[in-house]
Amino acid sequence: MRDTASVRGHLPDENPGFVGRRTELERVSAALAEHRLVTVTGVGGVGKTRLALRAAHRAAERYPDGAWWTDLGQLDGERLLVALVADSVDLADHTPGTAATGLCRRLAGDRLLLVLDSCEHLAEPCARLVAELLAAAPGLTVLATSRRPLGVEGEETIALDPLPPAGPDALALLRRAAGEDFPAAGPAGEICVRLEGIPLALELAAAQIRLQGAEAVRDQLGSRLDAAPGARFDLLAHTERVWPGRHQTLRAAIGWSHELSTPLERLLWARLSVFRGPFDLVSATAVCTGGPLDRATLPEALDGLVRSSVVRPPDAAGRHRMLDTIREYGATWLDRTGEAGTVADRHAAHFRDLARRAETEWHGVRQLRWYRTVDAHHTDLRTALDRLLRTDPDAALDLVGSVAFAWSCRGRLREARDGLEQALLLSEARGRVRARALWALGVTLVLQGEFGPAQDVSERCAREARHAEHAEYAEHAEHADSAGPVDDTGRTERGEAAGRDRPGDLTLDAAALAGLLALTTGRPTAAHVVVGHVLDAARGGPADSAARLRCHLVRVFALTGLGRLVEARERALRLRALCEELDEHWTRTALEYQLALTGLLEGDPVAASGHARAMLEGTRRLGASLGVALGLDVLATALAAAGEGERAADVSGTGEAYWRSTGQPRRGLPGLRALHEKYTDTVRASIGEPAYEEIFVRALTGLPQDGLDRALRGPGHA
Repeated sequence: MRDTASVRGHLPDENPGFVGRRTELERVSAALAEHRLVTVTGVGGVGKTRLALRAAHRAAERYPDGAWWTDLGQLDGERLLVALVADSVDLADHTPGTAATGLCRRLAGDRLLLVLDSCEHLAEPCARLVAELLAAAPGLTVLATSRRPLGVEGEETIALDPLPPAGPDALALLRRAAGEDFPAAGPAGEICVRLEGIPLALELAAAQIRLQGAEAVRDQLGSRLDAAPGARFDLLAHTERVWPGRHQTLRAAIGWSHELSTPLERLLWARLSVFRGPFDLVSATAVCTGGPLDRATLPEALDGLVRSSVVRPPDAAGRHRMLDTIREYGATWLDRTGEAGTVADRHAAHFRDLARRAETEWHGVRQLRWYRTVDAHHTDLRTALDRLLRTDPDAALDLVGSVAFAWSCRGRLREARDGLEQALLLSEARGRVRARALWALGVTLVLQGEFGPAQDVSERCAREARHAEHAEYAEHAEHADSAGPVDDTGRTERGEAAGRDRPGDLTLDAAALAGLLALTTGRPTAAHVVVGHVLDAARGGPADSAARLRCHLVRVFALTGLGRLVEARERALRLRALCEELDEHWTRTALEYQLALTGLLEGDPVAASGHARAMLEGTRRLGASLGVALGLDVLATALAAAGEGERAADVSGTGEAYWRSTGQPRRGLPGLRALHEKYTDTVRASIGEPAYEEIFVRALTGLPQDGLDRALRGPGHA
């Protein structure tokens, strides 16, 4: 979920350092008006991304369904290409079919601009996807950036040259980047000419100007660029199809920046290249320390790379980035040092540890913080998972089992399912790690509506949970038996261990999964029996663990489905109070949904509306599109039950927009669907079918965030 914006879509903020390019901008704008696929080509560092971003901002108002940005540079292969594009257009695709099918369905009736930035390393899969999307969505326009054309029929290619070296734009860029007003004649002008007007090279030079002055930089560039190619630190060996000569100049400029860096800065530069997404100081320290680069010296080395424009300054959240071209150069050096595998393994180990800590902290006051941490580091968690799938499948199963539930909550069901199924296939690990992964896979399948496969996984999860807990109890008992003392009551420690042979958290989660499946397939009695059985046998209260809390949540929903509304409401209120004490968000949000349902079933639409809005606030914080869609449905039903026909139509139309963002038709608990149809028919009749449809369609085609804001304002607000 994105913050409310003045226009539909999502584009990054523009770089304030954009200079010149008036002619090129007009060419791109004109091409977008006439062609459905426009590709800006050019060497790395020539400014393709900046030009595309400026053109997209300029053209955004022409597209009723928005302009949307996808950064493909974070991908290391094509497997997650469709998932990343889907996420960039706010499609939290919950459908079980092929990923491209859901994306085509999402875009089919829209008029929008899709920007695909940095396609060169995925040119062929990008070409296939773009061709498929353009065929399925007549109103779609694609703007791509790549070092070479995609080769799709109808593609309009715009080759982007560097800035004219002796012109005013190159000098203006150098002045702005260096923060100094240089005269046109002198060292600054010579620097622009020597660097052939390549924007990234000029920025690197500007960083050194701030440190050394323009004359020193001019002299150093002179000796570097006049040297033989073998002395230019020309290490980017991959083939370039666009302007190889000028790319040689850029490589020489990057190599010069590398040469000017301290040994520790060069070492850090190389090691940072393993990050595919943004990174903070904590992650950089965990992954990149070793040898002379330790916790004391790394921050200073990182500051040095920032000062020299190799690493971007931290954003508001303290995260840094490296441009692809800079990262590629560092990766080449890392490979030369022989450390590539070692650093990649440290990267994978760090993010596996982050995933495990996130799971541990899920139950408690830091839940929301860790949920957002997992989301912020999603790219590198996926990178770590891919590494471990190749090198250590058991560790891969551990990592994905730790984060898959958070991914599913965030709407990344395809990625959760893909990672879990691969890891379960490749790993031979048994016990707790496998049981947890099976539970997460079962939840994902239920959310996708794949009830048959979910039933199979649920049964496997229950068996694995029993196996794991039995093995753990047996190990504990064996340890106690070897210790063997008898206390003053005559009980051995082994007897104590045997007494603890009760359902643990793995069995509780397996029961919660079975109960969830029963609820979603209209079997509340089965749900009530399965979770009741394990809760009665287990020790501890509902707040003792996340698994216990989930079982109690399922029991509340089962009681609601059985019509035991007073008991369901009382239990829900007690659980909600516990969640408030714990500062637990996910279960609390689900309880608000249940309380809204109870209010509707008890004939109290005002109370139901209040709980539905509380649920929507929670799901918006969690960024859960499916939760928002469910919450809007229950709120629309409550408003209709209260006779607020116009507001009900507005909320229902917004709900339909969110359902479409999940890639599936409206669904939910069977009882709510019947109530929704009943009260919607009533308000349609009361305000008239034409009026209802007009309001509904206006909300459906408007900004979903605006509709959600209106829904949350409550009575008495426009």
